[in-house]
Amino acid sequence: MAALAPLPPLPPQFKSIQHHLRTAQEHDKRDPVVAYYCRLYAMQTGMKIDSKTPDCRKFLSKLMDQLEALKKQLGDNEAITQEIVGSAHLENYALKMFLYADNEDRAGRFHKNMIKSFYTASLLIDVITVFGELTDENVKHRKYARWKATYIHNCLKNGETPQAGPVGIEEDNDVEENEDAGATSLPTQPPQPSSSAYDPSSMPSSSFTGIQIPPGAHAPANTPAEVPHSTGDIRLTPEDFARAQKYCKYAGSALQYEDVSTAVQNLQKALKLLTTGRE
Repeated sequence: MAALAPLPPLPPQFKSIQHHLRTAQEHDKRDPVVAYYCRLYAMQTGMKIDSKTPDCRKFLSKLMDQLEALKKQLGDNEAITQEIVGSAHLENYALKMFLYADNEDRAGRFHKNMIKSFYTASLLIDVITVFGELTDENVKHRKYARWKATYIHNCLKNGETPQAGPVGIEEDNDVEENEDAGATSLPTQPPQPSSSAYDPSSMPSSSFTGIQIPPGAHAPANTPAEVPHSTGDIRLTPEDFARAQKYCKYAGSALQYEDVSTAVQNLQKALKLLTTGRE
């Protein structure tokens, strides 16, 4: 992957996208598809914030150059050319990162990499909005991950021992207002690619053997919906099959990390789609 031309200094107006751009840089070699969509999110958000001020226009122009260069380098990668594949890739990556951090948290292993994984998962869920509105499940995961990153970071900074698992979160709190608190002292450089601690996709499934997560305990908790039986001849589109495949893929990832609740939810979504033609 050829190096991209550097960006100008970030205008103050674009402070809200600085962590998404940093995540893009961290993934240029690790996962160029993730890096591409992080920049696309930053571009779309930046355009909404300020596309007229000279500094902002210059920055967005250079960011557009990076996007075009990445698109050329990735060529005919299906995750770039097909929206449904790109969405599945990004959601699956964010879920793996969330599950890694959540399992570390539940096991009482508090460290900078797990804080960074929680926070990065929340940023990647932001990025999923380039494909449309987030599901309720993604909104809950983003809020929980951002709250956890902030909470554990502050505990460690103050010399306190964090409480493991989903303890103490107030549903009415606007966690996103504390976004910077969760990232202020996170490592500015990611661990080396060889470090499996930060890259859940490279970790063997046996890593979490012995960690018992009760069914339904995975945060945030959701009650799986009942799946109606098929009524009549359902005509499924190629997009329906791709979505069902995506849910099965998520279920597989969840089982790899012994997360029964998330696996069941995604399998039920796939079944509902295949039996009714609707999500």
